[in-house]
Amino acid sequence: MKPIPSTAEILLFKMLERPVCKKWIDWAYDMLVAGFETENLVMLAGETEPYNQFEVQSLADKVLNELNLTWDDREQVYKNYVCYLVSAVLDGKLKAVNVLCIIKDVYLDNDLEPYHQDFSLLYWAYNDLTYSDQQWYWDGATRENIETIIKDYFMEWKAKCE
Repeated sequence: MKPIPSTAEILLFKMLERPVCKKWIDWAYDMLVAGFETENLVMLAGETEPYNQFEVQSLADKVLNELNLTWDDREQVYKNYVCYLVSAVLDGKLKAVNVLCIIKDVYLDNDLEPYHQDFSLLYWAYNDLTYSDQQWYWDGATRENIETIIKDYFMEWKAKCE
């Protein structure tokens, strides 16, 4: 059985040592619905706010170990996360500009590979074009074509995910 798509986000959160939040709880519940079941997964899905980070972090570690989910390959975890977000945009679940901003922030905060920089450049080009006719981040991008450029870039990335 294959983990649900949002597992990519959870593994990135774990890799970046982010605190357990409601997204973890929702993920645990969705994993149960998808047919995964361990005692610790059930316990994690039942957690409510406010979270005792010491307890929920330990519980989350147990769940990830039980499900044999790893986050040790930094580039692969990041790529899977980007693929998850890009798919959500192409499926109409998220807005492209919001995803560009998320990926930009992760890229800038974590000193990732240069090829991830294009998401940041597209974000800044889009941002500049919302209030100006000029942008200096993406060659050839204008107000008229920036959304098409972003969609095409996302489709290119989606092809790398399969």
